[in-house]
Amino acid sequence: MATRDALWGYRNEFGDAFGRTYFRRFGPGVASSIGLGTYLGAPTPAVDAAYREAIELALRSGINHVDTAVNYRCGRAERVVGEAVRSSPVDREAVVVATKGGFLPFDGERPDDPAAYVRERFVEPGIVARDALANGSHAIAPAYLEWSLDRSLDRLGLDSVDYFYIHNPETQLATRSREAVYDQLSAAFEALERRRAAGDVGAYGVATWDAFRVPEGADRYLSLAEVLARAEAAGEAVGADDGHGFEAIQLPFNVAMADAFTRRNQRLPDGDDGDRVSALELAHEAGLSVVTSASIGQGDLASEGSVPGEVDAALAGETPAQRALNFARSAPGVTSSLVGASDLDHLRENVAAGTFDPLGASAFDAVFE
Repeated sequence: MATRDALWGYRNEFGDAFGRTYFRRFGPGVASSIGLGTYLGAPTPAVDAAYREAIELALRSGINHVDTAVNYRCGRAERVVGEAVRSSPVDREAVVVATKGGFLPFDGERPDDPAAYVRERFVEPGIVARDALANGSHAIAPAYLEWSLDRSLDRLGLDSVDYFYIHNPETQLATRSREAVYDQLSAAFEALERRRAAGDVGAYGVATWDAFRVPEGADRYLSLAEVLARAEAAGEAVGADDGHGFEAIQLPFNVAMADAFTRRNQRLPDGDDGDRVSALELAHEAGLSVVTSASIGQGDLASEGSVPGEVDAALAGETPAQRALNFARSAPGVTSSLVGASDLDHLRENVAAGTFDPLGASAFDAVFE
């Protein structure tokens, strides 16, 4: 697991090569504000090899935050992350490793009949109950999440992960009420508190796509304040000495998907009924780390003209991808912005984005005026 001393040691080794605030408080210490995502790519040995090389280069170049999930690339992503972290000359304790559980994973390749696979591999053996499933492939029941965490640790070949996210909990809203989903999260958080006490996870959170960005009345909306309240109650229920381990959220944020900053859809826990703030503001007020996904729109913002001219002109960076990445890193309250790269040239381009300073808070605000 990452430690304060090792994380600060990594920052001291690489920090002078980057712009201001490149390393930001994360976990027990600090970590790079550019993180490496591992979502995209075919489930093939060739892509495995490319990711392995890219992760190894990233760790040697100043990126020490790697994000994955049990289901990414049919389960291959975690194996590659673990191999790269374990073989790296960079100390494991200097690397923030995050994974996720929620979607049922395949085992190396996509099966011909996914429904039959889920039935035979998950439902019939009792790993997940049929009525716990949403959309036939998603579950956040405590027993399933614990199975998923164990599976992740096995695939990674690590004793622990620094962050374990419940993956897209809003998926459950397709089959149950919002209150029922909050109750599911309460039970899940209690399980994760126990795993945190056991040393299997350093902290936990939720990785979302729609939940914290959409309007309050939308079908896939979740209240961040309520989710946080459920984590606080879970910490009390298990007697956690430090309160609770809910420390981070993940959500998409980029120049074309700026709702987490612009939409005031979250209620302050102790505010008046009419008080609304953005997800980023509430997360900041609550002391949560915020990790952005889709930071360059899964590549859509990497070409000339993809970022509006006025915004592009305000950002630092030599390429559109660098400027788009620096937009995400500039948002107030953002801890780290993820960008996937299995191509070494793209990886080097992403690392170099961190040598440029992000926008200050006032300059970022001015982009929206």
